[in-house]
Amino acid sequence: QVQLVESGGALVQPGGSLTLSCAGSGFDLNSYAIGWFRQAPGAEREGVSCISQSEASAYYLDSVKGRFSISRDNTKNTVYLQIHFLKSEDTAVYSCAAGLHCSAQNFVYDYWGRGTQVTVSS
Repeated sequence: QVQLVESGGALVQPGGSLTLSCAGSGFDLNSYAIGWFRQAPGAEREGVSCISQSEASAYYLDSVKGRFSISRDNTKNTVYLQIHFLKSEDTAVYSCAAGLHCSAQNFVYDYWGRGTQVTVSS
């Protein structure tokens, strides 16, 4: 059974940091580009970062550049998203998705996780 499972979401104070994980099973995650998306209440889902299969390329939404860092450990079938200097506007459900290439378009991705909640509040 193909699965993507996110973890690491939490309630964090502004300025704090988190590392989100996206673990794949039932398929070779290493053969896929992995994107991270987020959806805040009442807002559309937006792509925040993506990493290619070989880690040769990484992409970031302009508003998160310098604060988000994506990486992958192919030995663990896992992709990570480090988030620093968290802001209240980062509050959202963060989901990962697997596709053949990176894109901000949802339809490109074949597999999706259910998401993990990140809440930034004092």
